[in-house]
Amino acid sequence: MVQDSVAVGQKIKELREARKITDPRFSLRQFAESVDLSPTFISRLENGSGVLPKPENLQRIAEALGVEPRELFELAQRVEPEVTELLVQKPAWADFLRTASSRNLSAEDAQKIIDKHFSPSEDEI
Repeated sequence: MVQDSVAVGQKIKELREARKITDPRFSLRQFAESVDLSPTFISRLENGSGVLPKPENLQRIAEALGVEPRELFELAQRVEPEVTELLVQKPAWADFLRTASSRNLSAEDAQKIIDKHFSPSEDEI
């Protein structure tokens, strides 16, 4: 878990520092205020000594930094809240994931299924 926190913190710091070069609103203090977290929390997170933010806070951080939340959630090895909600609303998807896992479906296999069955048709492009 600490390893996940370090990777997430490093990425957040990298993104925030890059934005701070051209936008003073990305100073540690102002950024923390914009995502409704304490500067101490953000500092500890960025320096690898903090805990992972709650999913809703990680979502706000990603949005404030202008990145896809998925990027931070993957680093944190967490599931995005919208995915969790989808599984609650549509339990058959959880069954699908269990079946895929029990049959050792790889990420590449999953992508092939998505491409074959869910890619836009030429009419939709």
